[in-house]
Amino acid sequence: MGEINMTDEVKAIDNFVVKYNEFKNEIGKVIVGQDNVVNQVLISIFCNGHCLLVGVPGLAKTLLVQTIAQSLGLNFNRIQFTPDLMPSDIVGAEILDEKREFKFIKGPLFSNIILADEINRTPPKTQSALLESMQERSVTTGGKKYELNKPFFVLATQNPIEQEGTYPLPEAQLDRFMFYVNLDYPTYEEELQIVKQTTVKQNISLKPVMSAEDILSYQELITKLPITDNVLQYAVGLVAKTRPKSEKSADVVRQYIEWGAGPRASQNLIMAAKCHAAISGKYSPDIEDVKAVAQPVLMHRLVKNYKAEAEGMSIEKIIDLIL
Repeated sequence: MGEINMTDEVKAIDNFVVKYNEFKNEIGKVIVGQDNVVNQVLISIFCNGHCLLVGVPGLAKTLLVQTIAQSLGLNFNRIQFTPDLMPSDIVGAEILDEKREFKFIKGPLFSNIILADEINRTPPKTQSALLESMQERSVTTGGKKYELNKPFFVLATQNPIEQEGTYPLPEAQLDRFMFYVNLDYPTYEEELQIVKQTTVKQNISLKPVMSAEDILSYQELITKLPITDNVLQYAVGLVAKTRPKSEKSADVVRQYIEWGAGPRASQNLIMAAKCHAAISGKYSPDIEDVKAVAQPVLMHRLVKNYKAEAEGMSIEKIIDLIL
């Protein structure tokens, strides 16, 4: 029985790789370059996680999310976070209807893919309403609990410049994001391609490659992937190395890091490594898969100390040194 099951899973992984590549081709019709970013966003969707994108304006963050939503045939809502946005504006509110009964009107959060634009521009009260829904996949209002649509995926964006008047996300809330993805400027060739594509009239139609049911079954498939003990130990050991007070901590960490990553980082590393293995056509992750996803998983979970700031030591460099 075990063997039959295993062949089914092998077939399912092969099918997933085909679908994934189809999906990437669809996205490639609209998005030029940014291959790494697209991969990381897709991995977090298939791992049932959430993503924080950090980049200057105009790098197609919104376009990327819209394109992904269209290619997946999912509902998509964009919420522009502003200083006066209230929790009820995103969750929904109870109103008195004509029968004088309270009726709940759902907010924009009731969708499959949410683009939380400039999440650091809104006060902590509204941030925490979004973060509760990310963790629980439900919202509570007026004493009642409402389940959110499945799959549910939040892609939040942050602008690294213009920090006046922003409310930076606390470490505990950053930890809810599976990936922290840095968007960089396109290369010269990519920018040429972008300008060519966007300054003429084009009718690009995207066809949905997967349905919501497909995504949920692929999420389950990735969770079931087997993992060997040595890969598990490597991933957990890597996270332990980031904690300055741990006996396993690396020298560079003791020197430059104030706080390391928590257990959620280990869980996310394993899930992301499984998905990375699956999209590469492997049936079980190895240490290389863990290394490939270490940067986006650990970036936002390490806090530098004063010495690191003074010497201009970046988090990316520290992670590279402990891999």
